[in-house]
Amino acid sequence: MSSIQTTSEGIPVIVLKEGSKQSRGKDAQKNNINAAKLVAEIISTSLGPRGMDKMLVDSIGDITITNDGATILKEIDVQHPAAKMMVEVAKATDSEVGDGTTSAVVIAGALLEKAEGLIDNDIHPVIIADGYQKAAKKAISFLDDISKKLDMSDKKTLEKVAKTSMLTKLVAIEAADLAKIVVDAILSIIEQRDGGYRATITNVKVEKKAGGSISDSQLISGIVLDKEVVNNNMPKKIQNAKIALISAPLEIEKTEFEAKINISTPNQIKSFMEEENQILKEMVEKIRKTGSNVVLCQKGIDDIVQHYLAKAGILAVRRIKESDMAKLSKATGARVVGNVDDLTEKDLGLAQNVEEKQIEEDNWTYVEGCKNPKAVTFLIRGGSQRVVDEVERAIHDALMVVKDVIEKPFFVPGGGAPEAYLAAKLRVWAQSLSGREQLAVEKFAEALEVIPISLARNSGMNPIDAITQLRAKQSAGQKYVGVDAVNGIIGDIEKIDVLEPIKVKEQIIKSATETANMILRIDNVVAISRSSPQPQMPPQAPGMY
Repeated sequence: MSSIQTTSEGIPVIVLKEGSKQSRGKDAQKNNINAAKLVAEIISTSLGPRGMDKMLVDSIGDITITNDGATILKEIDVQHPAAKMMVEVAKATDSEVGDGTTSAVVIAGALLEKAEGLIDNDIHPVIIADGYQKAAKKAISFLDDISKKLDMSDKKTLEKVAKTSMLTKLVAIEAADLAKIVVDAILSIIEQRDGGYRATITNVKVEKKAGGSISDSQLISGIVLDKEVVNNNMPKKIQNAKIALISAPLEIEKTEFEAKINISTPNQIKSFMEEENQILKEMVEKIRKTGSNVVLCQKGIDDIVQHYLAKAGILAVRRIKESDMAKLSKATGARVVGNVDDLTEKDLGLAQNVEEKQIEEDNWTYVEGCKNPKAVTFLIRGGSQRVVDEVERAIHDALMVVKDVIEKPFFVPGGGAPEAYLAAKLRVWAQSLSGREQLAVEKFAEALEVIPISLARNSGMNPIDAITQLRAKQSAGQKYVGVDAVNGIIGDIEKIDVLEPIKVKEQIIKSATETANMILRIDNVVAISRSSPQPQMPPQAPGMY
């Protein structure tokens, strides 16, 4: 379509820049819906414990192998604007609840696919969007009927929740062992607040090192630093460590302004050097007097200071990240001090053991055995860098779901059981509505069933037989029945210990509905050309270059 319109007198009205493209009405909607559906199709095969992985190769040849929805969409360079909105839904779900990214995108794609049929029957997209919004609100309220409350002392259920999120990943075989470590990590860092519990995931430091196997992964009740002891003459192991955390450099700081020192005799050089030496020696003496035997410094440590620290039998590590200093403070109970002069015995933190250990070819410093650490380290091992990276993604999801279920202590069975239950409930509720909204709610119910259908398809079952059987059992009041993908049957999901936080389910429904509605409401796409006319250069005078 031309971007130049004319008035009734035939005068051209240039609204859009030359080269701009525009698609309107049903064309624009179809185009957007198809792009969003394509994104959902790409990752629907990754859903569930029988889901397949994707190999993503970037422009410089780096490989990522994963079935994590958010990671797949982040790595794919999506060009279509509607497809980019589907990437956003995965990102939002990942940052909010950490899991369910694939489900959110698959449901959003299904909602748009169902809406397409309604649009073809001349139902206005805004009416569909309103129906979807009402259905989502109702679905979230129905979730309460199927959810169960978590008792905070019930460690076994927490482990089942963590294990469920990892069963769909590469670490499925080690999921039970890793789930125990994940739960221990979260339970050690939770805080009571506002009558409930809060867990800050950043207080679990995740370090990864290729080598060994996934089962060698461990939780350290303290912090692991990917740094070595600063000087070979220092002790490599200190027991009953008293730790000083210093954020200032243990050096003589350079002056801010330019200064000149006039030296006329060799003795002056000597006394000048001795004076510097004395200042540095006093620095170490102040640290030693507090009783500290471990110094962890955020900045640099002068060679002379290293010498005196080694002489005093103090272990020191330098150039530690600021975020790690904060974690060390939470783990050991030490206060980060900005000036050695301010350091007192009260500022020191405690750990049973500070030791330099060799991991593969690197030396790392372990600060372990902290009494009541509010920050811990999850050390991930694995056969290769690709494996370690995928384990890290799985651990992130597991930590997040345990955090979710602790902050909102309700859980539901997985395996598509909640979606099948909600679909059945919504169909009944739709009968009480009048007009076209009823159709939108029914389509919403159908879209939710895409989860059990995809799970069944990915596990080699016949999706039509599976959904028919599932609907029959749900109608008979068996609300915990879903797709047991591992055994390839329709069965009671609670019995196979597949549990998910209600917070994740709510977020999936909200994110998918909001994204689908946003795409549905677009009826005009204007792509503005980037090329702009080159500015005219002034004519050059003769002889100018």
